[in-house]
Amino acid sequence: MTIGSAFAISEGNLVIQGKVVLTEVPHNVFLSNDEPSNSVFLGAKSSHPSSRHVFKLGQLQGYRLMCLFRFKLWWMLPHAGNCGKDVPVESQMLLLEARQKCAVDLNNGDYTSDDVFYILFLPVLEGSFRSSLQGNEANELELCVESGDPAVQTTQALQAVFVNAGENPFELITESFKALQKQKGTFVQRERKKMPGILDWFGWCTWDAFYTDVNPEGISQGLQSLAEGGTPARFLLIDDGWQETINEFKTEGEPFIEGTQFATRLADIKENKKFRKHGQEGSEELVDGLHDIVKHLRETYDLKYVYVWHALAGYWGGLLPYAPNLKKYEATLNYPVQSPGNLSNVRDIAMDNMEKYGIGIINPNKIGEFYNDLHRYLASAGIDGVKVDVQNLIETLGAGFGGRVSLTQKYQHALEDSIARNFSENACISCMSHNTDSIYSSKQTAIVRASEDFMPGNPTSQTLHIISVAFNSLLLGEVMLPDWDMFHSKHIAAECHAAARAVGGCGIYVSDRPGDHDFKVLKKLVLPDGSVLRARFPGRPTRDCLFVDPTGDKKSLLKIWNMNACTGVVGVFNCQGAGWSDEHKCIEAYDSPPECVTGCVRPIDVESLLDVAEGEWNGDCAMYAHNTGNLTKLSKTGSLTVSLKILDYEVYTVSPIMDYKSNVCFAPLGLIDMYNAGGAVESIEYTDEDNKFSLKMTVRGCGRFGAYTSKNPTSCLVNMKQVEHSYESSNCLLTLIIPTYVASKKITSQEIEVQF
Repeated sequence: MTIGSAFAISEGNLVIQGKVVLTEVPHNVFLSNDEPSNSVFLGAKSSHPSSRHVFKLGQLQGYRLMCLFRFKLWWMLPHAGNCGKDVPVESQMLLLEARQKCAVDLNNGDYTSDDVFYILFLPVLEGSFRSSLQGNEANELELCVESGDPAVQTTQALQAVFVNAGENPFELITESFKALQKQKGTFVQRERKKMPGILDWFGWCTWDAFYTDVNPEGISQGLQSLAEGGTPARFLLIDDGWQETINEFKTEGEPFIEGTQFATRLADIKENKKFRKHGQEGSEELVDGLHDIVKHLRETYDLKYVYVWHALAGYWGGLLPYAPNLKKYEATLNYPVQSPGNLSNVRDIAMDNMEKYGIGIINPNKIGEFYNDLHRYLASAGIDGVKVDVQNLIETLGAGFGGRVSLTQKYQHALEDSIARNFSENACISCMSHNTDSIYSSKQTAIVRASEDFMPGNPTSQTLHIISVAFNSLLLGEVMLPDWDMFHSKHIAAECHAAARAVGGCGIYVSDRPGDHDFKVLKKLVLPDGSVLRARFPGRPTRDCLFVDPTGDKKSLLKIWNMNACTGVVGVFNCQGAGWSDEHKCIEAYDSPPECVTGCVRPIDVESLLDVAEGEWNGDCAMYAHNTGNLTKLSKTGSLTVSLKILDYEVYTVSPIMDYKSNVCFAPLGLIDMYNAGGAVESIEYTDEDNKFSLKMTVRGCGRFGAYTSKNPTSCLVNMKQVEHSYESSNCLLTLIIPTYVASKKITSQEIEVQF
């Protein structure tokens, strides 16, 4: 996969695979590696010690580039460009597109050669220091190395940036993380982690439905209305609002001071009074505490998993140092200090107020005890796992504790040890954790929120939410499975969000208010038993989308590809209209976005399609469009034109057409009324005996099943019972109905046989 170890600094140039990548490289910049490898580390030395260095690495020009940068303390965004000044402060990944022999028009991306390879820069952790990349107005690429503690200083960072090159960008990133995992040893890749069971079941989160006013009665109402509509939630996430907290800056009868909510501190590890005894004495509905509430909800609504929310520091403002039940954790009031890099982009109201009011930070030597006590109590109450929020806060508290990396790793390892000890699965959703301090310290955590919150009332955030998760998954998806956050099923952007999650390979959960649902949308995601058709990998942008701006170039659609067991899937979205402004350093709506954008979708957009093709495959594919219902046969290099208005989408099931011995060409499509139709097909095999040819498929779910077939079958069977089928010879579409079932105890599969 990799091209070779052709990395050198020669005559003041960084040369990779014969291409000059950086010019005017300073003499204090070095390449190194600990072992024979096709990759190298890039680093630099200084003549004076400091806790924060900014090294110039050389000029970067003439390449299409894409970087992932932290536009806010908590979150990353993608950014496209073609020179050093286009690399924002706090960039945590940089990918370049290189052409061996070409003429380049950087304005429209046209090339005269297809001889392309990719160069990856990953700023990483080195001891107590964390690295990031940035550009300047002179088009110089710069390396920032910082500890976050004035007492932790260095004069050099020789393994600060991992550099690798390869012909396939997705394989390049994966192989680079494998090498990093081996060489650094501070994290474990996603594919080696146990995935929590919540991912395969539809969920409901209480946040947007109730915010901190969540209560047991409201939870029951939400679960009840989803069940009555035929899309039962099997995973419940009780978000912020269940804990015992105190806001010292809120006085009864006086006006609320905006911002003090982020100074609220945890006062006990147990639930607040809303989740204690309620109901009438002697009534069967009387419950006493979190344990009884969870038991009641689990039994009443057949829940398989119940998670609760908490912050990494206990709560937004940490712990209340003098709270009687928390004194043993030795919390002290500390005031966060943000890195200059963070302050260069978007300031965050939560962080500004935490700086003002301080954080009750637990003694790092007591953090393991705190997590263990909290999680042991939650487990005793029937809780299965946790969503752990506000994680990047720890990077701002490193002074006096050995620095941001050291403190983050203490918290991260203590958290993971406690989760492993107290919960039966790898039961943690990591949130607000888009810094490399956390990413490269994750050894067990398997799920990470991949974007800023879904914000139902913010029109400029809808398209950007989808863009950010897809691109962030290139980095985050190598270490954890990206989580797309909740969404509303009844919302102007509901279908777009739903389709994106269907191709995202993530868990699927909503935050609808009780009774406020669009079941037409939900039933394209959720089977009657409450399970979902989840794709196999993190959904990522297709190769031809990597170096364009689908938010503001007025001409590009976003395409996200993924794989199922037997098919591929491509989601196409018009996400133009709002994005990052370099000039104003903020998210803003763009002027005059086009009414409609036209692009193409191709079988080769699915990178791993060959993995599910059987035998000798000639490259032909069946492409089924979810919205239009059109079925098209295409060669592997063929394409379809698609035109979409803003917030419109289309999802294509891409299935290799196999030419079987009996002159039958066949490709399963799956449950074609679902967004990710092909996710229903688990396996396919054929028999050809005694002049009878048949195809047998294992299919999960019920509803309208479709397939491409060059011949009309003589009969179709579902679970060995013959069913009616229809066949359209004009496009070779076979359809039949898999009878409805409801099986809440397990994910049920059906056996389909198509006979010729």
